[in-house]
Amino acid sequence: MLTKLPACLFFSLCNQSYQGLSSIMRKRLKSQLTKMLSPLGASSKVVDQSVIDQTPYLDTTKTIRLLTFNIQVGISTSAYRHYLTRSWQHILPHKNRQENLDKIAELLKGYDVVALQEVDGGSLRSGFVNQVEYLAKEGEFSYWYQQLNRNFGPIAKHSNGLLSRFRPIKVEEFSLPGLIPGRGVIVAQYGKVEDPVVLVIMHLSLSVSAQTQQLRFVRDLIEDFDHVILMGDMNTHAEKLLHDSPLKTSGLVALPGVSHTFPSWRPEKGLDHILVSRSLVIKRAGVVPFPVSDHLPIELDVRLPDSYHDD
Repeated sequence: MLTKLPACLFFSLCNQSYQGLSSIMRKRLKSQLTKMLSPLGASSKVVDQSVIDQTPYLDTTKTIRLLTFNIQVGISTSAYRHYLTRSWQHILPHKNRQENLDKIAELLKGYDVVALQEVDGGSLRSGFVNQVEYLAKEGEFSYWYQQLNRNFGPIAKHSNGLLSRFRPIKVEEFSLPGLIPGRGVIVAQYGKVEDPVVLVIMHLSLSVSAQTQQLRFVRDLIEDFDHVILMGDMNTHAEKLLHDSPLKTSGLVALPGVSHTFPSWRPEKGLDHILVSRSLVIKRAGVVPFPVSDHLPIELDVRLPDSYHDD
């Protein structure tokens, strides 16, 4: 199992080698990787329709509390050496994982909508617990959605997740482009059907070339909407996202007061972000000092402008 530091080196070498191949060889390599990493007959999951029917729609007149969090499948990391010494936990279960999930669930109780990255969909390493569903139940969220991005059968089910106290009017998921398959995005719409608030949850690849493809894809998804919130682990800094990527024409802005989120024990890099449309009113934003994963979460309190309610 690749740990984070070796993974960075691995993907960097993969990308350099890939750029040196002929177009035919690139297509063959991508085809083989897609077959290796494609879902093994399993799909994404969502809460039962009967529960959805009882979940209230978003009250657009109120302040909405949001959080994005890469939970690293419940693994605690407080030093770089733990990427090596605790790497086995990416494959096998461990009692501390459940304790960490319970701590995370307590934190999440204070929010209305949560974006999760690096959650497990129910495999050996998580004790066959769907972590999205578990956190929804323990965090008292009526709505949840799990996007399965890489399915290694009983070993690991890499996923993104959405937890919500409000009923979305529409939820879609997409696979993100890239040499190595397994990155995805969840798009949830709230509010008015004709003018929705669009929440986008994503976890970008490590390589710059893959990020560029993925951000171009996301830009095209959101270009027709006026009220957008992008949340997730984007593996790059906000300045690059907003000024040197396909998002530079999106009109999105970074949150004030939000800085470094990684590594959680000594934050030096801003890899996790919430980017918003200028139409939204930011009431509060910041990094949450909650070092359970190797990333710190980011919170946002936001309101829609008064003009949204006057229409």
